[in-house]
Amino acid sequence: MAGNTYGQLFRITTFGESHGPALGVVIDGCPGNLSIDLDFIQAELNKRKPGQSEITTSRNEDESFEILSGIFEGKTTGAPICMMVRNNDQRSQDYSHLKDVFRPSHADYTYQTKYGIRDYRGGGRSSARETVARVLAGAVAKLFLAEKGIFIHAYVSQVGTVKLQTTPEQIDVSNIEKSMVRCPDENTSNQMIELITETGKRGDSVGGAISCIIKNAPAGLGEPIFDKLHAELGKAMLSINACKGFEIGSGFDAAQAFGSAHNDEFYVTETGIHTRTNNSGGVQGGISNGEPIFFKCAFKPVATIRSEQQTISNQGEEVTLLASGRHDPCVVPRAVPIIEAMSALVLADFVLRNNAIN
Repeated sequence: MAGNTYGQLFRITTFGESHGPALGVVIDGCPGNLSIDLDFIQAELNKRKPGQSEITTSRNEDESFEILSGIFEGKTTGAPICMMVRNNDQRSQDYSHLKDVFRPSHADYTYQTKYGIRDYRGGGRSSARETVARVLAGAVAKLFLAEKGIFIHAYVSQVGTVKLQTTPEQIDVSNIEKSMVRCPDENTSNQMIELITETGKRGDSVGGAISCIIKNAPAGLGEPIFDKLHAELGKAMLSINACKGFEIGSGFDAAQAFGSAHNDEFYVTETGIHTRTNNSGGVQGGISNGEPIFFKCAFKPVATIRSEQQTISNQGEEVTLLASGRHDPCVVPRAVPIIEAMSALVLADFVLRNNAIN
């Protein structure tokens, strides 16, 4: 199975399935002598882990991780870093009824068509459980970026029709983790939690959106023409399970704007060149301009729901499916650390590529 490696200089390869023995990642290209905070890595995993609240899947994994190589006496050695998390709460029997049917809007059919075989136990490699490896790698990338003063904050900005009205510039990032749904506004957060709870009780699922802001990224990150910074961010985000849309800066709203209102005018201060507005989302011509980078990702509703759906079997027969198993009614609360992890991997790679050029 190809497509399991990401990055050029800060390069990761992930492995493992939802119901296999373990999931993990090999990081190649991480600079040596980087201090590794094990508690920080565990905290990042805990943000993604199942069973963390009543609005997430009931699967119970402690997400403790193991380091197999590349770290000695608390620092990276420059050798490949291998880390993994063992699966401890698989219930493969819960998925036996899916062995011969294709779930609507799931990867069952496409995996079967492409490979001639599929792991129906929780979706195998197509399961969002795969992203635990990305969060492991992203935590290391975050530590690397933090040494350079670059910080990444993602938060839930929409669940169903409930939208956060605050702009990225107005967000108090200290409030994100105070919310079960990771929305920094208490009133909006409560509305989101209520909607997710009611949706789950009906056996249904609901979509949402996550916004992300990257602070203190220097100007000059990004490689024209095909490796534009926002293009790589878009690729990274759209590689996440259930992510169906990506927009940076003004995004699709730019389609109805006039240049006279949309252009970000430059001005000079003691700290350097800045723009009065940030409709570009911190990226112009595919290269960071030194302003905060902000973007938004749309997530579809979880495909596996506890309501009857019409589908077909492996033999092409029409069947009625009532799926069981443990699934989130809404993915966005647990997808926040995944968005941050993939952002960190993109930024870390571009920082190293910029160092190589300069």
